[in-house]
Amino acid sequence: MTFSVLSWPASIRTHLYPMVATVLSLPGFLLVLSLVALTNTAFANPIAEHEHGTEPDSPELESELGSKSGECSRISNYAIYLSGIHTGTMNRTETWQGNTAVVTSISEASILGIGTQYHQRAELSWSSTTNEWLTDKFHQTVTGFHARDMWVTFENNGHNSRVDIDGDIDTYASEKIPLRDVDTLTIQIREYLLQGRKQFALTRQASDAIERYQFYVQDTLTTNIAPWGELTLIPVEQTGAEDVTYYFAPAMDYQLIKARYHGIILHGLIELESYTSSCEPRSAEARR
Repeated sequence: MTFSVLSWPASIRTHLYPMVATVLSLPGFLLVLSLVALTNTAFANPIAEHEHGTEPDSPELESELGSKSGECSRISNYAIYLSGIHTGTMNRTETWQGNTAVVTSISEASILGIGTQYHQRAELSWSSTTNEWLTDKFHQTVTGFHARDMWVTFENNGHNSRVDIDGDIDTYASEKIPLRDVDTLTIQIREYLLQGRKQFALTRQASDAIERYQFYVQDTLTTNIAPWGELTLIPVEQTGAEDVTYYFAPAMDYQLIKARYHGIILHGLIELESYTSSCEPRSAEARR
């Protein structure tokens, strides 16, 4: 028998739609990583392109990046599950040039019969002033479910942001902790693991709010994960606006292996299916 949520009564599906919208807005779903942050969405019109800069898939930009020496990349492909049901896939590519990176996340999913596509391009760099990874700007696009467009730029070492959604502009400020997009947030978690930190706080710029999180590093665990076999993972529990557990693998240069969203009714999961890297493993001390 084939299971489909579309076979549920309309009254039940109607009540599920807002819950699905909440789940899809969670940063724990990276990585979108892709559907992770539907609250950060954006797409450019010709005027916006002129105002905000190069489009995410600009051939000129790709050519420029490819011509630089010392560039390397990490490519991760994830499966997306909602309460145990496979709903889509996500591709995440990190292109590194020294202490700067461009992270592109693309995902496709079908939730309750509604197709959704997600695309984000984030630019980030290492701050030698504050010794941390900061988002310079990001552009995010969602079509289908919960669609909208957003450009975000950051100033003052990430403490101030400008959010443009369909031409509606808002500004935000975070006095103590820099604002980041979801991809830089994940890279900064990895940085703290490299430093041996056991707990820390981070803040994400959502579409209409600032979301604050606390993170707690748990004891390592060992599990078998295809196709890599036995891996030691470091769980990192996130509390705050959403409860998410991330799992990083030291043997794979502390890359994200999976993330679980702990909802009251619905539970989300992204799980790594393939990973390639041309980057050398790097320690936190290498940037000092």
